[in-house]
Amino acid sequence: MVPKTFLLAGGGTAGHVNPLLATAAELVSRGHRVVALGTGRGLEADLVPAAGLELRTIPRASAPRRIGMDALRFPGRFRRAVKETSRIVDEVKPEAIVGFGGYVSTPAYIVAHRRGIPIIVHEANARPGLANRLGARWASRVAVQFAGTPLRGGEVTGFPLRPEVEELAVLKRTGRAGALRAGARAALDWPDDAVAALIMGGSLGAARLNGAVAEAIPAIVGHGIHLIHLTGRGKDEDAERAFGDLAAKHRRQYVVEEYRRDIAPAFAAVDAIVCRAGAATVAEVSALGLPALYVPLPVGNGEQTLNAAVAVEAGAATLIEDDQLTAAALTLRLEAMLLDVKTGRAMAAAARKIGIVDGAERLASLIEGVVR
Repeated sequence: MVPKTFLLAGGGTAGHVNPLLATAAELVSRGHRVVALGTGRGLEADLVPAAGLELRTIPRASAPRRIGMDALRFPGRFRRAVKETSRIVDEVKPEAIVGFGGYVSTPAYIVAHRRGIPIIVHEANARPGLANRLGARWASRVAVQFAGTPLRGGEVTGFPLRPEVEELAVLKRTGRAGALRAGARAALDWPDDAVAALIMGGSLGAARLNGAVAEAIPAIVGHGIHLIHLTGRGKDEDAERAFGDLAAKHRRQYVVEEYRRDIAPAFAAVDAIVCRAGAATVAEVSALGLPALYVPLPVGNGEQTLNAAVAVEAGAATLIEDDQLTAAALTLRLEAMLLDVKTGRAMAAAARKIGIVDGAERLASLIEGVVR
């Protein structure tokens, strides 16, 4: 295919930036030029240049959630964002614009529509946000992670996984992840035959998860379970206290860290996961074939509960609402996933069945199909 230029719009959160980076890497590997559109303040400001991609920035213009000065300033900010996006589009001259949702995508969709440039929308959540609902009205193609996502013309491509996660998923599915698993466990000073789980609440952590783990950890390690607990930055106090209260012989079973930039070794080391249900997390956990307990973030429009629904219905995961999570409930669910071999295997098989490993490749092919 003749090389093309694509403008990929997404920023602010990892849920927008990571699939943008994975898709960009795939498009670049196919010989295309990719320019990212973001802001100078979100995660993209660091991650996009670090990935070797060109980043063009526009003013942040997120819609206010309540009446106040921000609401009064929003129309002017949004007009400036659209104006700057127009200038960037005229300079970059993309053959198509790809949006991943969020406030960065809305100006990109508006400018593309005005210029007659093809739009491709990728919606990761089961319940789409405002930006992608707008973009889908004008889009040439709409890619979704979940089949039931209510966007007209949505095509299931899955989620573009981070390259290191995709590589691990492929190795696990082909029975070649043994060396990575052994190495990850050796680095943690864990035996090869340990039963282990990863508990994480995202980079900001999750107070409910952290509290339940701190209370439950004596029972968890007492049953022989090993645990990696990612608390979130600045939120490890309760976990460190619980670690200190453990008998010395159990402490190597409980690994407490605030955050891991390279998450693949942690994924390789464990047999199950307890986490929130962001779209990216659900996609990665399913692709990796890990049994999961999802504790959806109890804010927003309920999209995290919907994101987890497919995995729960398939038997790949169970779900506990945030206000229902207790130390006892956490312990019982971990025991079911890790100590009941039949249950754990069935959940892992169900996760592999619904997980999509090649989301980046599928989305890149869909994008190319628009501009052939």
